[in-house]
Amino acid sequence: MAGLVVSGTQVSYIGQDCREIPEHLGRDCGHFAKRLDLSFNLLRSLEGLSAFGSLEELILDNNLLGDDLVLPGLPRLHTLTLNKNQISDLEYLLDHLAEVTPALEYLSLLGNVACPNELVSLEKDEEDYKRYRCFVLHKLPNLKFLDARKVTTQEREEALVRGAFMKVVKPKASSDSVAVSPKSRYTPLPSASRELTSHRGVLGKCRYVYYGKNSEGNRFIRDDQL
Repeated sequence: MAGLVVSGTQVSYIGQDCREIPEHLGRDCGHFAKRLDLSFNLLRSLEGLSAFGSLEELILDNNLLGDDLVLPGLPRLHTLTLNKNQISDLEYLLDHLAEVTPALEYLSLLGNVACPNELVSLEKDEEDYKRYRCFVLHKLPNLKFLDARKVTTQEREEALVRGAFMKVVKPKASSDSVAVSPKSRYTPLPSASRELTSHRGVLGKCRYVYYGKNSEGNRFIRDDQL
């Protein structure tokens, strides 16, 4: 079969633009394959993967797999990479993996919305990624590697204590919120000072303190001009 590479128990079917796992791939290789590489395809479904019951490593990078991803029971699978897919629901994925891949030790989700780092969005930072790791390790405590990093003892201990609280929940717009009138404009002045005919002095508090030492204007004043 064109594109198929078999080396011992390693099977590769890379870059063939297949949208599903070919039936003959499972029929011919499923009974002996321990490592399966299906990266750089157009997979949206993993139907047919049940033929590979002895898999230990599964590479699914650069496909179109989303939140409807379903894996069969793979009791021997210890390595799973899902880099650069379309997965956004992290909790669903982790709960599913905990059920069907009990021996999993290495997981990589880089390049998915579910993995918050700068590969996905410039708005994400290292703190977002740390919280993500903590939550993943809470759900999958047997992991030894997550993405490109080894799991540390400190991370494992933190996940045990705080992991359940690291889930990031997208806030929903409240229907009870009061809309701000477009005519109501912000002003830093106290309400008593807004009447043009009122000349009475008004005291107020400011949120900022200005010291003047960093003033742009001061940079251009010589000592002999003070």
